[in-house]
Amino acid sequence: MNKVYLNGEFVDASEAKISPMDRGFLFGDGIYEVIPTYSGKPVGLNLHLERMKNGLQNVGINYALDTELWADIIHQLISQQTSVSQGVYVHVSRGTDVKRFHAYPKNIAPTVFAYAFDTPPSQDASSEKVKGFHVTTGQDLRWQRCHIKSTSLLGNVMHFQQGQDAGVDEIILYNEDKEITEAAACNVFIVKNKVIYTPPLDNHLLPGITRRIAIDAIRQYTDFEMQESVITLDELLDADEVWITSSSKEIGPVLSIDGNLVGDGREGPVWMAAQNAYNKHKFNC
Repeated sequence: MNKVYLNGEFVDASEAKISPMDRGFLFGDGIYEVIPTYSGKPVGLNLHLERMKNGLQNVGINYALDTELWADIIHQLISQQTSVSQGVYVHVSRGTDVKRFHAYPKNIAPTVFAYAFDTPPSQDASSEKVKGFHVTTGQDLRWQRCHIKSTSLLGNVMHFQQGQDAGVDEIILYNEDKEITEAAACNVFIVKNKVIYTPPLDNHLLPGITRRIAIDAIRQYTDFEMQESVITLDELLDADEVWITSSSKEIGPVLSIDGNLVGDGREGPVWMAAQNAYNKHKFNC
């Protein structure tokens, strides 16, 4: 049986216990990361831990992240698996209190949990088996602090289920001004006339690590123009290519939106260049 990491120890998954008074359970009061690994190498480890550190500071959880310690924890977790592609889920909640009370308690230790799981293989742009995605669209009804990678994911879960109920892989969200924010579990890119666009960072979308690596890779390894600018719903629907990015999907080409094909309904040439660039760059971050 595979072991998980819980509060400084590696224990069998079936033996891992967290109190029902833990604020992560009661309030979703915590921060998390999902760190992809390929052949034992983490992608963007420092970037993921830096974002987690920022998230913990934003919500006032006092936990010092040690990069070397977490590199060792991740190595131990993924060494139990045989899969070349794995993700490591890291979760820090505020901890366990003696009562349920909304205000932050003082002098309690955070609950720290991590485990490894199999993920899809890295996208190979030259492969005949590229994974494409079908999506729908909908108005973003989540809270106004989406830049914090909180474990309070009910809004995202409900939107993702909206996509599942529509029979597609994801849902791309837009605000009251019909401007694209992000997807339920991904960032969004579009291509128009060989220019690549993605919404600028603000409190309405997560600063995705895959998003950041992709932007850097495109600028370093391709000749395509890369812009962070507002994307309207009309521009999304009129795009030559649309992509969704996440730790598990890398750069995922979108093949249809609301039942209508994007381009010719296949992955596009700009996506191929971007995914190749991402693969060159992903272990350099």
